[in-house]
Amino acid sequence: MKDIYMNELNDYINYLSLERQLSTNTIDGYKRDLEDFYKYTNKKYKNIDKNDIINYISYLNKKVGAKTINRHIVSIKNYFKYLERNNYISVNPCTDITGLKTPKKMPRVLSVEDIDKLLDIDLKDAYSYRNKAMLELMYSSGLRVSELLNLTISNIDLDMNLVRIFGKGSKERIVPISDIATKYLFEYINIYRNTLVKNNITDLVFLNSRGNRLSRQGFFKILKEIALEKGIKKEISPHVLRHSFATHLLNNGADLRSIQTMLGHENIETTQIYTHVSNNYVKKNYEEAHPRSQR
Repeated sequence: MKDIYMNELNDYINYLSLERQLSTNTIDGYKRDLEDFYKYTNKKYKNIDKNDIINYISYLNKKVGAKTINRHIVSIKNYFKYLERNNYISVNPCTDITGLKTPKKMPRVLSVEDIDKLLDIDLKDAYSYRNKAMLELMYSSGLRVSELLNLTISNIDLDMNLVRIFGKGSKERIVPISDIATKYLFEYINIYRNTLVKNNITDLVFLNSRGNRLSRQGFFKILKEIALEKGIKKEISPHVLRHSFATHLLNNGADLRSIQTMLGHENIETTQIYTHVSNNYVKKNYEEAHPRSQR
């Protein structure tokens, strides 16, 4: 059966490798998806029409989720686009084929009580002051973990309670920080950070035990250890802190545009997911508090 598709598929794989220079894993994924499609249709590419693709999507729908189906659709559409562009076919059967809608996952957030537990760090050495400053800053500003770990001393204005961030695409934004975060940043930077610098010359704020930039893995490990110590059983990650920052601001009356600016979201639609989290929070409070909310 491989004779049905191997010649043109090999040409396509060579194109992905030599011209597009995609990774081996990506190319292997395309190849698997297309081989599965050919096995289902058992037709030569010239004989495949739109109904074959629709039927294949229906077949997949009984076996896998929308995310996997959409990956197959992308693989098939890109392949037929290549065939059309290189005159293997005159009519592209994928012209009106679209992906499936996937439900947006609601962001996980911590309660204010869990945040209070997480930030209640026993301050006894340079590491605990560093951890306290990091977590206070992250919850205070909603920074991404990469933004936090790339932060330099020159980008912090402790007098004005501001940090300058270079986010995705090196886009700059100015984010306010709380008095509490400023207090612990001041203490860490001016009293404890020097003991971590070692012999390095660096402007980075948050350092590991060797005086180098703290890694994402290092930060994640610190966060998990503190959460475990504080008995926080919810799944926690740097992004959960960012989600918690945005949700708690919204719950306490901050407007969506301000939150969008602080998070560095390009589109307001990305920020709007927090309104759903906030509405759920309000509904839960109503159900718990209103005397006639439950029968």
